Amino acid sequence: MAGLAATFGSGAMTNPIKDVLKAEAILVTGTNTTENHPVFANYIKEAVLKKGAKLVVVDPRRIDLVGLSCVWLRPRPGTDVAWINGLMHIIINENLHDRKYIEERTTGFDDYRNCIEKYTPEYVSKITGIPREDLFEAARIYGQASPASILYAMGITQHTNGTDNVKSLGNLAMLCGNVGVEGGGVNPLRGQNNVQGACDLGALPNVLTGYQQVGDDSVRRKFSKAWGVDGLPDKPGLTLTEMFSAAESGGVKAMYIMGENPMLSDPDLNHIEHCIESLEFLVVQDIFFTETAQKADVVLPGVCFAEKDGTFTNSERKIQRVRKAVNSPGDAKEDRWIISELAEKMGYSMQYADSREIMDEIRQVTPSYAGVTYDRIEKHEIAWPCLSEDHPGTPVLHVNKFTRGRGLFFAIDYKTSAEAPDKQYPFILTTGRVLQHFHTGTMTRQGSGLNRLYPELLAEINRDDAAELGLKDGDFVNIGSRRGSIRVKALLTDRTDRGVIFVPFHFHEAAVNLLTNCALDPVAKIPEYKVCAVKVERAS
Repeated sequence: MAGLAATFGSGAMTNPIKDVLKAEAILVTGTNTTENHPVFANYIKEAVLKKGAKLVVVDPRRIDLVGLSCVWLRPRPGTDVAWINGLMHIIINENLHDRKYIEERTTGFDDYRNCIEKYTPEYVSKITGIPREDLFEAARIYGQASPASILYAMGITQHTNGTDNVKSLGNLAMLCGNVGVEGGGVNPLRGQNNVQGACDLGALPNVLTGYQQVGDDSVRRKFSKAWGVDGLPDKPGLTLTEMFSAAESGGVKAMYIMGENPMLSDPDLNHIEHCIESLEFLVVQDIFFTETAQKADVVLPGVCFAEKDGTFTNSERKIQRVRKAVNSPGDAKEDRWIISELAEKMGYSMQYADSREIMDEIRQVTPSYAGVTYDRIEKHEIAWPCLSEDHPGTPVLHVNKFTRGRGLFFAIDYKTSAEAPDKQYPFILTTGRVLQHFHTGTMTRQGSGLNRLYPELLAEINRDDAAELGLKDGDFVNIGSRRGSIRVKALLTDRTDRGVIFVPFHFHEAAVNLLTNCALDPVAKIPEYKVCAVKVERAS
């Protein structure tokens, strides 16, 4: 979100999901789409197999989409800025860029062009390990296509240079005139359901709803009047990752965690546990008794999506109705009811008759949601911005002009990851998900069906590396980093490259985030889950 907002003026997916069916070329990077976004992956398959789109896959692992691709670039983990700059260097040298678009709709091009001059195919190949001929093929496929779509996920963002990675993809799209057009765009695939909606409605430390800055006096006056309160803060708060460090130092004394399980999902779990235990008071609101809930002073039982009314806003910015299908068990209550009751007990009346009334308040204070009513979304979802009740919504962003006016090219140099392999820790660990389980397994590991399909944690290890280590398929290994160690069963495969280990993070029995590095991107404060130096040894 930070990278796209700086480049385009809006930190959201620019095009609808189905737009990939209109693309001549699709560049997929940092997303194992068939396993993490399988519905979206079906559109990619249809675009390639039925519409003739050319697919470029850039990923350190041999993901399933590689089988459909025209070219697969396999970079070393953490070298994304280098290969993106390399593609752009070739596109400019071969005059495949859109000069008219750049001149009319963007700024900062000259400084950016000077920056990427040194990213020759030879230089980029040395950094990334990608053969120079593959760089040329990928650059020509993307540069010659009109339109071309870019899709990415957390393989791009979860780095100490994650914001730079996103800005670089924005540079590439603008370079070829692929923003603000059907079938084009830069499209982040959100990691969890309603991430987009949560961000839209102010679940960020620096904004109120609709990305209205807390530092803007007029914004605070508007919300003060709507809510009947004075003294709204004028400075941003802390990000999730900053909160834990503040808890450790005493700057944060209490936390209220809802629908999140940082005791399994956050990096360097020993440190996270210490930070949580440093709190004076912890409240957890969830539908299951998670690893984090086990640390709480108070647990509030919420309800699942099928037990409440409301809306989700999906990756493509579409606001969709959610309807209660079944009654909630036991004493579980809707999240909005719990929050309202707490507010009441703390001296502020926050009573709503139903979720429709909440949406009415949202649209009154949020310009991008102003035209969204329950009556309108009863049968058809609407993509924001939707500025009035007669506005149709906005499927494609940045048509004719960018939200910020002109798109901004950033001159970005490649920087190494926070932790590199060495003699003591010679492997790179990267984490992610598998098709059968979701996030920390809070829901998917409750049922027997998915657990039968993927019953235990497996570490993917390259066959050649395994031979050198004397490992057989199914052997147990100890994987250790500077922060901890786990014991896990080895899965020998060619999906991972030499020197790279892949481990999913769904399993509390061997929590891989005991190993990961809590080094942060300086802008977005996201941890570097995708590059961590480890050693691997056969376990007894």
